[in-house]
Amino acid sequence: MAFELPDLPYPHDALASRGMSKETLEYHHDKHHNAYVTNGNKAIAGTEWDGKSLEEIIKGTYDKNAVAQNGIFNNISQLWNHNQFWEMMSPDDSKMPGELESRIKDAFGSVDEFKDKFKAAGGAQFGSGWAWLVVDTDGTLKVTSTENGVNPLCFGQTALLGCDVWEHSYYIDYRNARPDYLSNFLDRLVNWENVAERLANA
Repeated sequence: MAFELPDLPYPHDALASRGMSKETLEYHHDKHHNAYVTNGNKAIAGTEWDGKSLEEIIKGTYDKNAVAQNGIFNNISQLWNHNQFWEMMSPDDSKMPGELESRIKDAFGSVDEFKDKFKAAGGAQFGSGWAWLVVDTDGTLKVTSTENGVNPLCFGQTALLGCDVWEHSYYIDYRNARPDYLSNFLDRLVNWENVAERLANA
């Protein structure tokens, strides 16, 4: 069965007052995300991956030794990444739940130090990619960054929070000011309840 583009969990203009415009959502979700769905379905048609889950395809097609990943991985991984991304944001005020805050303080010293590390990871990512808060294989929280469509599933990690630092995610609203985009994402857009739920299920 072919993958489908999921609806946004909120209207296209719902994040505009929080620093992500309706135009960005229209281009990012309706065009870029949809392209990953379309191209991913074409890439897996008639292959051994047809009928497999997104997670199975990502883990099965990632090549840790490759300079560049193959077309199946690139599209399917970006499809999964964006499915998570929309859910990790909210148009409503979101307070970090106590258990999540406690784990972040244990891992990074303070919430502000975590945010600084996350912004540094996203800001330093050369070219396109993602910044992540993950549960690593040893159960600890870590901040990572990945290139292009690579994601934590490739390394056996659980993604708690991811921020898309491809230019299509921020250029309409922030032009080349990626650090401002990252700061706004952490301070005004993150759905911390969603992050805490991911942590509880990790």
